[in-house]
Amino acid sequence: MTVTTPPTRVAAAPARPAARRPNRMRAWATRAPLLPALIFMIVVTQLPFVATLVISFFDWNALYPDQRHFAGFANYAEVLSTPALRKSVWTTVLLTVTVVLVSLVLGLMLALLLDRKFRGRAVVRTMLIAPFLLVPIAAALLWKHVLFNPEYGLFNGILHWIGGDGAVQPDWISEMPLMAVEASLIWQWTPFMTLILLAGLQSRDPQLIEAARVDGANDWQVFVHMTLPHMRRYIELSVLLGSIYIVQNFDAVYTITSGGLGTANLPYTIYQTFYQAHENGLASAAGVIVVIGSLVLATFALRVVSSLFRAEVSR
Repeated sequence: MTVTTPPTRVAAAPARPAARRPNRMRAWATRAPLLPALIFMIVVTQLPFVATLVISFFDWNALYPDQRHFAGFANYAEVLSTPALRKSVWTTVLLTVTVVLVSLVLGLMLALLLDRKFRGRAVVRTMLIAPFLLVPIAAALLWKHVLFNPEYGLFNGILHWIGGDGAVQPDWISEMPLMAVEASLIWQWTPFMTLILLAGLQSRDPQLIEAARVDGANDWQVFVHMTLPHMRRYIELSVLLGSIYIVQNFDAVYTITSGGLGTANLPYTIYQTFYQAHENGLASAAGVIVVIGSLVLATFALRVVSSLFRAEVSR
């Protein structure tokens, strides 16, 4: 009787460090072209922010450099407690909420119209996108001089054409300054909302829409029960990106009202504090608050974008 012994397994030899070196070298070779851009980004964005963060902890007036001293969180407390600065924070919130919500509603309406097929749709889409392509300072000048001017502006010209010499012709900027700034921003940012929401509408499955209509659903039921749930992530993305940009807006406030009549938002107040009052520490603290708020919004925006990509990949 022959006894056979089971074959012994030979243990796999551990990977040699030399085998890993080519992979590491290949990884560094693929990343090397990105290093100049990374270094440039750090020098241009991160180092100035670190400097701003350091300055925000100092009581530093540019007119009296010898009296500079460490103040801790006193500048941040002053930003949140001084009536003028606190009012600028509230104005920033009010301006951002109003512009984003109105632009979102108008953008959704325009996206629903552009989602339909009609003759000249490409021309209409190009015309609707045009305001967003304008330089912000040029758009603000357009609204200030071409539309809002009480003597030769288009709005008062229309009122005079309708009502004659007795028509009321208001001074739009003086009588409703914040609404004037909001109108300019809404006009410029509605196309941005339209583009994002139109992309969401065109990503719907047409077979599901057709099946719902065959089952007897009308347009309103399709919109409420199918379109809105599908558009949730796109609406969130529009709100977050719009909020990031509007919070940092400076051009419209500076151009239309010069920060007067209760329209000074936080970026304009930072400009006044730094360039007019020469309070470097206080302006830096306010700037850090704006950056932190923008980073929070950007974090949510990135999460929404990543969820959109995951949803598209899972289809």
